[in-house]
Order: sequence, then structure tokens, then C-alpha cells
Amino acid sequence: MNETFMKEKPVLPLILSMALPMVLSMLVNSLYNIVDSFFVAQISEDAMTALSLVYPVQNFINAVGIGFGVGLNAVTAYYLGAGDRPKADMAATQGTLLAALHSLVMTAGGIAVMPAFLQMFTSSGEIAALGVRYSTVAFLFTPAAVLGVTFEKIFQAVGRMKATMASMMCGCIANIVLDPALIFGYGPFPEMGIEGAALATGLGQTLSLAIYLALYRMRPTQVRLRRKYLFLQGEMVRKLYSIGIPAALNLALPSLLISALNGILAAYSQVYILVLGVYYKLQTFLYLPANGFVQGMRPLIGYNYGAGEKKRVRQIYQAVLCMSGIIMALGTVVCLAVPGRLMGLFTHTPEAVQAGETALRIISAGFLVSAVSITSSGALEGLGKGVPSLVISLCRYLAVILPAAFLLSRLLGPTGVWHAFWVAEAVTAAVSVLVYRRAAA
Repeated sequence: MNETFMKEKPVLPLILSMALPMVLSMLVNSLYNIVDSFFVAQISEDAMTALSLVYPVQNFINAVGIGFGVGLNAVTAYYLGAGDRPKADMAATQGTLLAALHSLVMTAGGIAVMPAFLQMFTSSGEIAALGVRYSTVAFLFTPAAVLGVTFEKIFQAVGRMKATMASMMCGCIANIVLDPALIFGYGPFPEMGIEGAALATGLGQTLSLAIYLALYRMRPTQVRLRRKYLFLQGEMVRKLYSIGIPAALNLALPSLLISALNGILAAYSQVYILVLGVYYKLQTFLYLPANGFVQGMRPLIGYNYGAGEKKRVRQIYQAVLCMSGIIMALGTVVCLAVPGRLMGLFTHTPEAVQAGETALRIISAGFLVSAVSITSSGALEGLGKGVPSLVISLCRYLAVILPAAFLLSRLLGPTGVWHAFWVAEAVTAAVSVLVYRRAAA
């Protein structure tokens, strides 16, 4: 396959061919998130709360792996578009080496910090113990998860989206099947409780990595990992980190946000921490499919930018913005129509269901406008503009929402935290338009 199709094929069919496999795999990934939380909720409400408290650290680890992978993807696609195959190979090789080193550091660090981290947000010894038990098993699989994401970005950089779809879907489906078996001890499997949920996740990630490695050997990509590039080259490392660090921060900021919001909500009741955790599981059904379009867009924008096709870059951005908007509009309708049923999947406590209904209705007011910031941030990463992309994310996850949540919670109680979401999305959308136009000019 010749990757020049990225600048020759008509824009809309091109985006659909690149993005739809990722959207489908992201929908399966969303289903995994829901199913995983559903089965954990059957253990106990304490187990679900523990999962909510572990989520920020788990998200941070994923953010570093995915964010650096975005840097690898953008640099590789750029050099392919510019016709410099050796530099593309160097970017992939050195990016994979650095990703492996990151994963080892995060494995040790994640396991070490969890006991103290959990005690910051709960006084319940049972919840803290459940969180430690889950995170210890889950974090042992960090190298498999990070290297799986790295190969995903290499395959995406050359346009092999069906391969990434197959690998991700196999991992997610294995996870969904193993969840109840390992949690409750069905068939030949022992009953492992919350550790079973973590093990199912880790085994699914390992399967995805194994499939990538098999595909890489049996059907080689245009970009190859080469031994001669294992010695790190300063300029290449700088390029990878200049995009990877802002991209990782973009993805890690929700971890900081959730931890801060948990701190605000803990002053009222553990119920609101549960509601926030459930919301972040449910919103994956919107933001992961939208992210599928963004993932399909990044290599296209990077390739066409490297090839000097600025008009196509503009067309690709506008098409993906429309597609993301459609997804967000559908999500808004669902959250306004059946919020109680959505919350009822994870808790049967009337207080929690009622609080969750209120939260979903209020937060969903910001879904549609959030398409602007999501698309703009992803497009800037594809262009290699990591810092402007980070500015958008800082606005969305830190600079606006945290002060708004703090102030509104003082005025309206915990409901004020939910209002802070749509306020932040509206402000960030306006900032995104200005930042993107200036950076992409």
C-alpha cells in the first residue's frame, strides 16, 4: 500500500475510510468501560467508588502512553508526507524505545503512590483497600498497555486503520468476556473480585499488543523499527517530546480535574463522587467515538501538512468538526431523555440515581459546543502544534472549570459543580476558534 492516498483521495471518503474503523473500535472500547464498571458495581457500591477514585491515576498513566504516541504518530506522518522515509523510521524506533522506558517508570510509580493517593479522598478503609487491590494488578500491565498504544500510532501513521481496529476490538472483547468470569469465578476461573476486573483489563491489553506484533511481522508496515536508530538522536527526541508532552498533558488534565472535583464533592457526600465517576464512564460513549474521528484526522492532517496541501488540511478539519458535532448532538438527546436509566446501570440507591439525573441533564448542555475544542485540539496535534493544543486543554480542564466549580458550588451546592462543565465548554470553544486560526494560519 502506498500512503500517498492520503493526499489524493477525496476528503470525505478519505476521512470515513480512516476514521470509521477507529470509531467502531472506540465504541467497543466504550462498551468495555460500561461493562467493566457494571460488573464492578455488582460487587458493592464501595467497589464502584474505589474504581472512581483510582480512575484519575489510571487515566494519567494512559494519558502519558497515548500522548507520547500522538507525538510519535504526528512526527512519523509528517516525514512520510515530506518523503523522508529514513526519518520516519527513526521517529518510530526512538519513540518506541522511549515509550518502553516511560512504561517501566509508571508501573513502579503508580503502584507506589496509590495507598497515599486514595487516603486523600476517602476515610473509608474498605474503599481504600479495594482501590489498592485493583490498582496494583492493573498497573502491572502498564508496559503492555503503553507498547500497544505505541504500535497503534505507528499503524495509524501509515493509514492502516483496519489493523488498529482489529487489535483494539479483540482486546476489548476479551476484556468484556473475562470480566464476569474473573470477578465472579465462572467456569474454570477462580472468583477474584475486584482484582479479577483489573486482571481482565490487563489481559485484554496484552492481547492487543500481541496482535500488533503479529501483524507487524506478517504484514510489515512502510515504517520499520530499525536497530541502527536505537541510539537516541537529540533533534528527533526533541521533536517527539515537543508534541508528545503537550499531548500527554492534554490527556492527563482530566485526571487533575477529577481529583480536584472529588475534593470539592467529598465535602458534601460520597454519593457525588460516585456520580462523577459514573458520568466519566458514560461520557466515553460520546467522547471516544468523537476521538475516533480525531485519530483518523491526525495522520491525514500531518501528512498533508508535510506535503504542503494546506487547502486539504482545512477541508479535513471542517469535515471532522461536523462529524463530531453530530455525535455530541445525539449524546445530548440521550442524556436529556433517559438520565435515570443510565445512572441505574451502576447504582440502585435512590439518592445517587436522583443526583445522577440532575448531573447528566446539566452537564449535557455543553456537549455540542465541546466538538469545537476537541476537533481543534486534535488538528493542532496533527499539525505538530503541541503548545497551542495544550492551551485549549488547559482552558477546558483547568483554567475555567475549576474556578467555576469552586465558586458555583459555594452558591448552589454540589449542583454548581455540574454547571461548571457547560460553562467551561462554552468558554473553551471560543478560545479554541481563536487559537486554531492563529496557529494554523
